[in-house]
Amino acid sequence: MKKKLAFLFSTFLFTTLMMAVQKPIFLLYYVDSSSACSWQELLGVVWHGLSLDLTVAGYVTALPVVVVLMSLWVTLSGSFMRRFFMTYFTLVSVVASLIFAVDIALYEHWGFRIDSTILIYLSDPKDAMASVDWGLGVRQTLFFAACAVIMCYGYHRVLRFFTGESYPWRKALPWSVAVLLLAGFDFLAIRGGVGASTANVSKVCFSSNLFLNHAAVNPVFSFLSSLGKSEDYGAMYRFFSEEECAARFDAIRGNRPGADAPSEQLLTTSRPNVVVILLESFARTVMDATAEGKAVMPHMQRLKGEGVWFENMFANSFRTDRGEVAVLSGFPAQTRHSIMKMATRCSSLPSVARSLAAAGYRTSFTYGGDLNFTNQASYMYATGWQELFWQKNLSFATPPADWGYDDRVMCDYFADRIVELDREGKPFLAGFLTLSSHVPFDVPYDKFTDRELNAFAFSDECVGQMIDRLKQTAAWKNLLVVLVADHGFPYPKTLAYNVPLRHRIPMIWTGGAVREPRVVETYASQTDICATLLSQMGLPHDDFDYSKDIFSPSLPKFGYYAFNDGFGVVDSTGSVIWDATTGPAPDSTAPQLLDVGKTMLQTTYTDISRR
Repeated sequence: MKKKLAFLFSTFLFTTLMMAVQKPIFLLYYVDSSSACSWQELLGVVWHGLSLDLTVAGYVTALPVVVVLMSLWVTLSGSFMRRFFMTYFTLVSVVASLIFAVDIALYEHWGFRIDSTILIYLSDPKDAMASVDWGLGVRQTLFFAACAVIMCYGYHRVLRFFTGESYPWRKALPWSVAVLLLAGFDFLAIRGGVGASTANVSKVCFSSNLFLNHAAVNPVFSFLSSLGKSEDYGAMYRFFSEEECAARFDAIRGNRPGADAPSEQLLTTSRPNVVVILLESFARTVMDATAEGKAVMPHMQRLKGEGVWFENMFANSFRTDRGEVAVLSGFPAQTRHSIMKMATRCSSLPSVARSLAAAGYRTSFTYGGDLNFTNQASYMYATGWQELFWQKNLSFATPPADWGYDDRVMCDYFADRIVELDREGKPFLAGFLTLSSHVPFDVPYDKFTDRELNAFAFSDECVGQMIDRLKQTAAWKNLLVVLVADHGFPYPKTLAYNVPLRHRIPMIWTGGAVREPRVVETYASQTDICATLLSQMGLPHDDFDYSKDIFSPSLPKFGYYAFNDGFGVVDSTGSVIWDATTGPAPDSTAPQLLDVGKTMLQTTYTDISRR
């Protein structure tokens, strides 16, 4: 039995080693980039990349685990099983080595690790081969052959441990339990751990240097995990010809040439320290709600009157990953897709972090949960956030809940961080995502019997007290705090998923840098925040196609949102809702907005296809 277990352990460990050794090879291949990094950063590539290496090893070991479990009960021919496993391991070696060889050569041209995108180019082998440099082809073929030979030899040595001998049931039964236990650990390796997020490329991201994050990615995982996910985004939602859609979008685009400067200045300074707080699920309907004779969100109601209140603000989606991209990159949400999960496309998105970093700002983002979830960490690093603080590198006396550290713990921590950043004297952008107002709504608070409203009240109190605390510090004088929900929430329960009210959210600009309180009636959506903020700071926002300065007199004013397979558009004249299965809703009050929504949706997907 020891040999059977040694076979499983050896398979897993050897596969992990072969996956891990590709990291230093990659770094040596791109020595011009890696030589500028410290030894700690280079070691970090191997250490952080180990997560996906273990995942790949888990997949490779899954079949041997099943066979070993079977062999405890049924005698398997040793010679046949060795031939079977050698065929299996040879296939693993060839596929992995081919991916290694192609990936390392393509990276300098593509700027991201290999994924299923390459299959698009292989659909026409003649044209693909025409673009191959033969010298490079020979070199990579030799590299492929060397990798395959080394892996095949290693697996051949591992096979020495396999035995097909079965056992009597009294011995087979306890050893079966042991193998099943090992299968459980193998499953955890495949899943990527016990956290909320499963294995994805974001798990290995650890640096604001995009090259180091890319170097840590396992190319086998990157390629195989993207299979079946390749879609022709440009062919989706084709309402108009390409030329007509482009012309229609030019009329509503945020960076339209000749757009007016903002009609009013909200700030007392052009270089405030900026804090963007994304409020989990803070729907406008919840903010305005009362329960048991009390306001659910009294602090938001108070802050509404102390700063700039945006009366008609709409979320772009119903999910955090899409809402974040809308707020931080000014990029519209998609229907059944999320560009945040398309790691190779995220780096080309504009972002407020990158824009402010170019203006000399230090950028950091804080979250009490797992930033690997939905590839958030990968997106953050790819779009210019220099530092990420989250559950992985935070530790508090209070244990985390299901989603992470609760808002009371994190709001206290974040307030301390703002004060610390202000003392350092360099301008900064600090982002923060709350999490307690999220399923399962388990919070250390007891104000309302309704579990959901109680959680919202808890988050409201935590954020409100954090703002009050910041007011008492020297940091407040030069601070702009943007409070905005990441998306809405179905409250009341009867609220339909596609109506404008489901997507209406609060947004408040407060802080010592705000000139005076006021109410903005203009219709807008999350995508408009980037251009509005940068315009108020006198900074360019030409790379934000979809983000409209809310205070530019010449730009159209509307809120746009996407749901599972449709969109909604709302402005001062009314609204229109369109669903792919039913078409325009019969109760739409502004049918003239239908083409605006179609233009936004088609342009978004065409844009994704080109990134």
